[in-house]
Amino acid sequence: MAPSTSNALDPKRIDRLARVAVQVGLNLQPGQDLVLTAPIAAAPLVRRIAHHAYKAGAGLVTPIFSDEAVTLARYRSARKPSFDRAPDWLYRGMAEAYGNNAARMAIVGDNPMLLSEQDPEKVARASRANAIAYRPALEKISNFDINWTLLAWPGQPWARQVFPDLPAREAQAKLADAIFAASRIDGDDPVADWAAHSARLAERSAWLNGQRFAALHFTGPGTDLTVGLADGHEWHGGASTAKNGISCNPNIPTEEVFTTPHALRVTGHVAATKPLSHQGSLIDGIRVRFEEGRITEAHATKGQDVLQKLIDSDEGARRLGEVALVPHSSPISQSGLLFYNTLFDENAASHIALGQCYSKCFVNGATLTPDQITAQGGNSSIIHVDWMIGSGQVDIDGIGADGSRTPVMRKGEWA
Repeated sequence: MAPSTSNALDPKRIDRLARVAVQVGLNLQPGQDLVLTAPIAAAPLVRRIAHHAYKAGAGLVTPIFSDEAVTLARYRSARKPSFDRAPDWLYRGMAEAYGNNAARMAIVGDNPMLLSEQDPEKVARASRANAIAYRPALEKISNFDINWTLLAWPGQPWARQVFPDLPAREAQAKLADAIFAASRIDGDDPVADWAAHSARLAERSAWLNGQRFAALHFTGPGTDLTVGLADGHEWHGGASTAKNGISCNPNIPTEEVFTTPHALRVTGHVAATKPLSHQGSLIDGIRVRFEEGRITEAHATKGQDVLQKLIDSDEGARRLGEVALVPHSSPISQSGLLFYNTLFDENAASHIALGQCYSKCFVNGATLTPDQITAQGGNSSIIHVDWMIGSGQVDIDGIGADGSRTPVMRKGEWA
């Protein structure tokens, strides 16, 4: 019999993470409902989150669990039409809940390589169907209508990917240590520590907003990329205020400041500095070329077919929806670990995201219509996929509207 995944974990640290998720991640308000998705192995964390949520006055906590074995059963046994379907009824219900001001929490923790041996055509079809069905709920999140947050649970299969040479229990314990450290829950007062961390990120965002750069220029090995910034773009980092007026931290952990690129003003070539784990496959050695904002060439040394299907998701999948700056000295980068999970790996390096933009990354974004966001350069897509382009060898300059250049990062650190 496999050992319980919870035995390798300290219940006090699980409780601390749950408290941070509710108080810092969501800033859950009295009477507010919570919709929570999680892998079934994360039940110990979900239970503590429910405790802290109800203690904070939650109206109703609704957990929705996923299971790796059930997911694999579909790929091994389902008939072909199954892979063009998704639970649109569930996503419509989630969108309705968010429309009624329910908060959103997602816990990641599944094996990132779960689908690596499955038929990539089935994976791509299921992913596309799910993305289309999820769109009504995703729009409430990407438009920042509600307070939401994302955090992690150290599942054993995931831990074995990160630490392949260790026994399962030991690997899980090490991944737990890494997650807890990155999530800043081990200090005397984690809530106060998060407030200080958010303040530092807010200072970076304020400086960038004061500069009003027209573009960012990334240079480094394999990279000479100019990312035009959307008209009226706004930088964010750390805690942000949703349209419902609640300040929350969407990502636990977070080390980034980010904004919206202009979908038509990205030119040059760029090489990824870390592999991208996507839909159970590892895409490595990514190199792409942009012309007038659109990817015109895309190559990968591993996972080329997966990359191609990704950028073929729709027209917006070939354009950028986010650019984010992260110092090379971030704790996640300095851990030296590849987490195979975007929540962590994106906080190890500056990155860009293909696909959907965030409407909140515009001045007065809450008041803009979708057409206005598009007119100002915001991108629209059924996907939003981050991949890392920063390192200790990458420099970034801010380019003013008059062509002036200001150092932003040198060798991966704030200039």
